[in-house]
Amino acid sequence: MDNVLTGVLIVAAIVAIWAVAPRIGGLALFQRWRDARDRHRAEDALKFIHAREWRGGRPATLEGLAGALGVPSKRAVVLARRLESRGLIRSASGGFRLTPEGEQLALGVIRAHRLWERYLVDEARMSLADVHAEAERREHDVDAAKLAELEILLGHPTTDPHGDPIPTGTGEMARIESRPLTDWPTGHPALVVHLEDEPPAVFAQIAAEGLRPGQIVRVVEATPERLTLSDGHKTFALAPVLAANIFVGDAPAEAGIAPRRLTALKRGETALVGALDQGLQGFTRRRLLDLGLTPGARITAELPSMLGDPVAYRVRGTLIALRRDQAEHVLISDAEHTPALQGA
Repeated sequence: MDNVLTGVLIVAAIVAIWAVAPRIGGLALFQRWRDARDRHRAEDALKFIHAREWRGGRPATLEGLAGALGVPSKRAVVLARRLESRGLIRSASGGFRLTPEGEQLALGVIRAHRLWERYLVDEARMSLADVHAEAERREHDVDAAKLAELEILLGHPTTDPHGDPIPTGTGEMARIESRPLTDWPTGHPALVVHLEDEPPAVFAQIAAEGLRPGQIVRVVEATPERLTLSDGHKTFALAPVLAANIFVGDAPAEAGIAPRRLTALKRGETALVGALDQGLQGFTRRRLLDLGLTPGARITAELPSMLGDPVAYRVRGTLIALRRDQAEHVLISDAEHTPALQGA
């Protein structure tokens, strides 16, 4: 009997705390979780509608919205009605479009996502294949002031690691003209400007090939089964489904054979720094320039670390250490055909 009474008292106490202490009780915690979930889902919906409009000008359908958010169609209808009542979307022929207010909110989420991706790759050294999912988790919980601080920390980058433009703090986003690699003519140089990061499995294969924004490639051969392309040093054989997720534009007029990258320099070899490729942006780019990696500088590969990464290089009389993922962004050309000089 005593045990039963004790159990009843415990249950009563729990119910009292849940109901009477809204700021610390379970009901309040659940409400905050549900509010955050609903806000995140609404922001994801705005971002999805913006992506549809940005890429092809087509309105987003309810079916597409439900699929993108992973919710039943009935829940997508409720969400769409809520966004419409708040003046963030409007009904259009065949679906929904953003209002000016909805577009600004969507651009704010996109800005957060792409700045976080830039941070995760440049500063946190996260694999490019993994940053999208992590940025998805972080994009909803940072305000405009924190984003401005993050942008300053990163050195005001203009594109994310996939080549997408980063919206400004005032809600402007540059459009980068491009088309799928599958539509590019054979033999013409192309500049890789964007790697589509969804679906993740396809992007992981592209990243594993070593392709990146800023790279200049040529389609050597195109068949229904595969596209063969080259950057002048390496040949890539891609299935059309992969090539369709690589977007390219016109290469610079002077583009010829792709320059070597610093990672190709063997111990004791010397080269001249040509440039830092456009895949490297912001604070990391400025850091390498401050280390003396400017056009025309002589650089010599000295010693790898015990694990092979980073590698010590001598530039402008100073020994510096660069990780492989940093050295990959340094384009080099052959120096004079003379032995490397200590302290060159």
